[in-house]
Order: sequence, then C-alpha cells, then structure tokens
Amino acid sequence: MSEKTPSRVKGALEHRLKRMRDHGMKPEYRADETDMPVNQTINCGWGRLLFGNTFAEPDVLVEALRDERPDRRDIAFYVRDPHVVVGLAPQELFLDPSHTYRLNLSTYRSAKDTRRGFTVRRLSSRSDAEQINALYASRGMVPVSEDFFWSQLDPREITVLVAEEDETGNIVGTAMGVDHQRATSGAELGSSLWCLAVSAQARFPGIGEALVRRLAEVFQARGNPHMDLSVMHDNDMAIALYEKLGFERVPVFTVKLKNPINEALYAGPATEEKLNPYATLIVNEARRRGINAQIIDAEGGFFRLSYGGRSVRCRESLSEFTTAVAMSICDDKASTRRIVAAAGLSVPDQMTVGEGDLKAFLQRHGSLVVKPTRGEQGKGIAIGLETLEDVEAAIDVARTFSNEVLVEECVQGSDLRLVVIDYKVVAAAIRKPAEIMGNGKSTVRDLIHAQSRRRAAATGGESRILIDDEAERCLASAGFTLEDILPDGQRLAVRRTANLHTGGTIHDVTGETHSTLIEAAVRAAKAIQIPVTGIDLLVKSPREPEYNFIEANERPGLANHEPQPTAERFVDFLFPLSMPKPARDTLQREFS
Repeated sequence: MSEKTPSRVKGALEHRLKRMRDHGMKPEYRADETDMPVNQTINCGWGRLLFGNTFAEPDVLVEALRDERPDRRDIAFYVRDPHVVVGLAPQELFLDPSHTYRLNLSTYRSAKDTRRGFTVRRLSSRSDAEQINALYASRGMVPVSEDFFWSQLDPREITVLVAEEDETGNIVGTAMGVDHQRATSGAELGSSLWCLAVSAQARFPGIGEALVRRLAEVFQARGNPHMDLSVMHDNDMAIALYEKLGFERVPVFTVKLKNPINEALYAGPATEEKLNPYATLIVNEARRRGINAQIIDAEGGFFRLSYGGRSVRCRESLSEFTTAVAMSICDDKASTRRIVAAAGLSVPDQMTVGEGDLKAFLQRHGSLVVKPTRGEQGKGIAIGLETLEDVEAAIDVARTFSNEVLVEECVQGSDLRLVVIDYKVVAAAIRKPAEIMGNGKSTVRDLIHAQSRRRAAATGGESRILIDDEAERCLASAGFTLEDILPDGQRLAVRRTANLHTGGTIHDVTGETHSTLIEAAVRAAKAIQIPVTGIDLLVKSPREPEYNFIEANERPGLANHEPQPTAERFVDFLFPLSMPKPARDTLQREFS
C-alpha cells in the first residue's frame, strides 16, 4: 500500500483485502501510485452493484455485466462513458431510464421524529427477511435469498433497514444502503440507497421518508460525504420526496443488461392507451408468454388474448368462459345466497325489503346490514345499523343503486376474500376497512383526504376513501365528527366495509387459511358454476373453520393479491398450452 494512500481509506482497504483473500479472491489494483483497487463490485443479494468508475476499460465492464447470474439484476453505477459501454454491446446492454439524485451529508440536518404507528430499525431476524421478500415481490422487485442475509451480507458494507408496525409487528417498508468506501476499499467514497419499498397496505404516513432519513443518518455518522440513489425518471412522487429531503440531481448514469426482469425498462412504453392495474397485470403476463394482446377498450379494461388458434375476450379477470348465467347469479346477491345455501354453505339470515316485517327482523338480530341486490365495489352498503330510522335511511340510499334492497343480519368477523381460478383457491387475503391516525392537529376530514390520496397513489387511483353517510355513521359510533381533531396517535376506522375501492387494505393470508374455508370457497364457485371468482366470507380468523358466506364477485381484482401468482394462474386457465411443459406435466400428474 502506497504512502500516498489517504489514511481514512487504509482501514477500509485492509478490511476489504482480508475479506477477498479469505474467499480465495485475488485483488486487482490500478497501475499508478495510489494502488487503488479496480473493477470493484459488491453482491447486494438481488444482484451486483458494479462501480463503473473503478473500471478503467469499458470492455472489462461489459464482460462483467455479461456475468450476471440468472434471475438477478446487476446494476453498473457511475458509468463514465455510458454511450461507449452500450455501443460495445447494443444488443445486450441498455442505458437505464433513471435519474441519479445526491444528498450532501455534510449539510444534511436530521428532522424531529414525529412518526407514529411504526418503528424503523435494522434487519434482525429470518422473519424480517421473509417479509422483506414478500414486500419485494409485491413491488415487482428481485427477491433476496435468506442465506445471503445471514451468511454473505457484511453489515459494515450493506445496511438493511425495515419499518415495523408497532401494533402488528408487520414489516411495511424497507431500504438497503451501501457504504461505498467499505465496499470498494476506498476506491469510491460515497454511499447509496437502494430497494426503498413501502407496502401498498401501509396504514401510516411517512414510512418512506423515515427510512431514507434513518439511512442518511447512518452514513452521516460514518463520515460519508454523500448518499446517492437512482429513481425512474417518471416517478414523480418519489422524486418529490427526495427533493423535499434535500437531494439534488447529478449527471450520473446507469447501465444494465437486457434480461426479462428489465424488459419494461428497455422495451419502451406500450403504444396503446393505458389500462387499469387489473387489466395491465394480466396483459403483461400474457405478453411474457408470447400471447398476443389486443386492447379493445382501455378505459373499460377490455382486451383480447390470442394464442395457438384460440382467441379469448376479457374484461380484466372476467372472460368468455364465465357464462352469462353465472354472472347473473353473482350480480343478484339474493340469488347467490340461495344457491350457495343449497350447496351447504353457512349464510347469514336475510330478507328482501318489502317482503317481510322489517321491524321484527331488526328486533330479532339487533344489528343489520343493508345492501342493494345488485352492484359492486361496496357501493350502497351500510353496516351495523341498530335503529329502524337508520335502516330506512340506508334503504333509501341503496335504492339509488338497485331497485331491490336486501337486509341482512350483521355478523361480526373479518372480511376474507378468496380468489378461485379453475375451481382452485390461488390467493386468500383479509380485507380491512380504511382507517386514519390522528396527529393532534388535523381534523378527521383532512386526515381522511390525506389517507385517500395515499391509497389512490398506491393503487393507481383504484382506491379512495369516500366521505358519505356510511362514513359519518362509522365516525359517530366512535364519538367523532368530520370536524373533530383526532388526538395524536389515535387510530380511527372511517368505514365499516372493507372494500378496496373505498380505501380498504388487503393482507395476504394464503399460507395460513383453514382448509374448511378453502373448501367452502371452491364449493361456492362450483355451485354458481363460475371458474374465476372472488368469494367473500366473514370469519373469526383465517386459521379457524367458522365462516359466513357474504357474496361472490365475478370479476375479482387479481392485482390486489400480489405476490400470489393470480395472473399466472388466470392465463394458465385461459391458455393451458402456454404453460412450460414441465409445469403441464406436473399438473397432469396431480389431477390424473
């Protein structure tokens, strides 16, 4: 090591060299007096981060990118001459359409910690790692093996943070930071932020900001001069957050290998009109398999898929294989109830308005649900009505959605949605009503508007919290009005219905759902004779067998259930021959 090597680098360099020798690796150095290592990379679990500025020759960087492992996503950062690198292998490489932003840590000032409902901490358990991967999968990111987290990750080089909900212990956010000085033995002196992800089901604001700030504080304490990040050029919300925190754009470029994971980045935007998230998920899965997708009506979510001589028209998850009769049964909630009850499912007591004594029905059950016979997305539904006056008012509202209105006993429990495709349950999730958290300053109305904006942003505009009679009844039952100030840290449900379109959140329980509930969903689908459906049950717990059937949805939103492979199973159902042959053979053995 040269005497000219900066003293602050020597410790990191010695650590890096020892680690390389321990793993049988031979270090490379610059051919100058600084003896700085060259061709520096670090394994981040999802792939390698290649420090492009340590590669003296562009052809060496190209060869390094070609060594990318299957199912990984390598990133060449700080590429000095990206046009030259891509020009050497234009069929294999592309310039990433992202901007680089930098936070000057010498001038960064920590903000007062005012977050509530969650805690930011370091990765500390295998359960954390499992939940991080579930979060990665839900965001279309590359998962990281547990072995990497526990045997290959050096915490001095890579810092992994998680945001944990205080009440549930669920991981609702994560971020990864790389200390460049330690990772490159001083060849690069900054730090960087990667894999910032926040759950679409997060109930509390400020999670992303808290993770970024905590990571900045970690690197600032180590004396790192700056923290960089790469963000898609059109991710306006993320860019707004980074600029708010003091990040400034810098002329730094990234090069990646053309692989299936990166396809959306180099293939360019679709030429047709933008589909909603539910149709997009299916169309993307079809195109990955070489199935032709023709957009019929983007606004309505209609498209046609064609493969191997078969052509199927769809509206999101509703296809031509769902008959008009099955769809009509799902549309008429009274008919649905009678048919599934005849198949042996447990159903709540119910009556049609005008065909029974409403007052006696209320006295018998104490609390009622009013809902239009026809309709979807939770429109016109009122829950937990305990007075005849409230019931009659809710009936008037329901009649604006359907001429016939149902009154049903109010059964307590959690809302469980089971997605059935080809008469097999492929996903199960608990749906929770929209709720807000007080800050001691804002009115309930303002908090609802803020949470509604977050839900809309997280779901592509599909989920918003409505302020209507149902919301006001829910608030009144808790002793609040829209103009009240909600105390700091207090959570408040603002609707009783857990429908996602009215601001509800969804929480995957596929791996822990009781077999009785799964059998009930399949039995209901078979009774209706509908091959693709969302079956809604009210349950005490997804782990217990007790349930009450609520309704069947003929067009379930498959995008709400990621990371479960709902779109894959839907396309399998439409086009069995598009499955890889090993998968078809396995399926045939299972059901032969």
